[in-house]
Amino acid sequence: MFDAFNVILLTLIGLSAVLPFVYIVSASFSSEHIVAKGTFLLFPTDVTLDAYKYIFSTNTLVRSMMISLYVTIVGTLINLILTSLMAYPLAHHRLRGRRTLLILVLFTMLFTGGLIPTYIVVKSLGLINSLWALMIPNAISAFNLIILKNFFQQIPDGLQESAKIDGANDMRILLRIVLPLSAPALATFALFYAVGHWNSYFNAIIYLNDSDKWPIQVMLRQIVILAQSGFADSSSLEDAILPAETVKMAVITFATAPILMVYPFLQKHFAKGVLLGSVKG
Repeated sequence: MFDAFNVILLTLIGLSAVLPFVYIVSASFSSEHIVAKGTFLLFPTDVTLDAYKYIFSTNTLVRSMMISLYVTIVGTLINLILTSLMAYPLAHHRLRGRRTLLILVLFTMLFTGGLIPTYIVVKSLGLINSLWALMIPNAISAFNLIILKNFFQQIPDGLQESAKIDGANDMRILLRIVLPLSAPALATFALFYAVGHWNSYFNAIIYLNDSDKWPIQVMLRQIVILAQSGFADSSSLEDAILPAETVKMAVITFATAPILMVYPFLQKHFAKGVLLGSVKG
């Protein structure tokens, strides 16, 4: 009975997460008058592609999608490279000042400089209105750094010592031994970082003044605001009319589908990567 209760409960939780997205996809392919009735759509009714024809009538959303892809791919690579380069030396007890560095990392998990000091730093670096402002300020996650450090510590020291006997330096050991053995953890953190970049919109609103550089999430936000306020803004959608409900659903589907397609390729590493490195301190 306990197992049956768990299955029913988890099924209900899973449906509560999946059904809203099913409704959004179905509504995006349905006619406007069907969606306006407010009925739940499990399958498209009165199928039409008008919403998708509308959002692809200009290159605005496609350009925003390309920007999001660029920020996600390049930003995730920066995240993984810098996180790995910092986690590897911290995983070795022989590093001088290791404890102090770890305390400083943990400190950033509890306290931050705040929005205004962060903006001043980004501005002083000349990153305002640059896509680098979406990738550099959050290049390393302290939480992911600690987990990856613990993962590196679980790799047997004998492998690294034998490589040093063969003449390999630390960088070669990291690239040839440590990183290949850490594929599950790296795949997991790549998914975390990629989802964070893809869903991020607040930094783009703060740091990007040019609407041509807006990622897809900011464009989606603008469409929702325009639909609710009842007027169009030619700076966000070229000569746009008031977006219909089906258009909003189509844009949400268009903005969500790419990151969902990445997960199946990383799913086999996900559970293993999350658990490994989280046991030892």
